[in-house]
Amino acid sequence: MWVGISTGGCYRTDDGGVTWIPRNKNVRADFHPEKFPEYGQCLHKMGMHPSQPDVLYQQNHCGVYRSDDAGDTWIDIGDGKLPSRFGFPIAVHPHDPKTVYVALEQSDEYRISVDEKFSVWRSTNGGESWKRLSKGLPDKARLVVLREAMAMDTLDDAGIYVGSSTGQLFASRDDGDSWNLMANFLPPILSVETAVIE
Repeated sequence: MWVGISTGGCYRTDDGGVTWIPRNKNVRADFHPEKFPEYGQCLHKMGMHPSQPDVLYQQNHCGVYRSDDAGDTWIDIGDGKLPSRFGFPIAVHPHDPKTVYVALEQSDEYRISVDEKFSVWRSTNGGESWKRLSKGLPDKARLVVLREAMAMDTLDDAGIYVGSSTGQLFASRDDGDSWNLMANFLPPILSVETAVIE
């Protein structure tokens, strides 16, 4: 089991929680005197697909990362590929373990949409490359998506849902290629969950 702690990083237990070991190798902590400490990173959100339990993804205060060895080591999958190192949520597609979504912000200092254009980024190859998705999303916006405010359903054509801290809920039914506004003028959306009712 793994846990992510906002001021501690990733920890893993292999004995049912009796002992915990930090698992943060190669994860940056730009705010720390040592850029790659054993622990002390600010992990915002982790995700994985049940078919590949050793492959983990994380959206961190200082980048987006993937681990292929259950957290023993991490690979920076955003450096030079994404326009920002800062963001909160990450979601893994329910039917494709290599498809991952993130929402980014300009920076830690400027917590607004990158280039003031609200977007979601998608990788279909485990973070080797990314595509900016914004069709149907606000063209000029300073929206923030918090760590629990992105979720996917498990339908055959899986939907992805993103809530903002200013009360907008957006949805996509085509893997993020296009979006629509589901709800507006809600209180700040801190968490989005999905359920399939048959």
